[in-house]
Amino acid sequence: MMHTTVGWHVELEFVEDDQHTRAVAMVRLPDGTEVRAHGHASRHRVDSQQPRVGEEVAGARALNELAMQLLTKAHDEIDAASGRTSHPIHV
Repeated sequence: MMHTTVGWHVELEFVEDDQHTRAVAMVRLPDGTEVRAHGHASRHRVDSQQPRVGEEVAGARALNELAMQLLTKAHDEIDAASGRTSHPIHV
């Protein structure tokens, strides 16, 4: 039987203008570490304004970068604990 002992909350914030959306993703880990990542989306001038789409693209890119940073952090911790270089963690 599995027991959940921790939970993570990811925060996403957006800044937008008529053609650009920027996203910042942040997660605070149980050890107090904060990991932040950024994403960006641009609207082509002939496309209609759909802010939600820009948020989805920029948010997805920020979350993807956040995921890669967490994988790297985990990889570094595995290496530090084992004293050797581990195999790459693939997504």
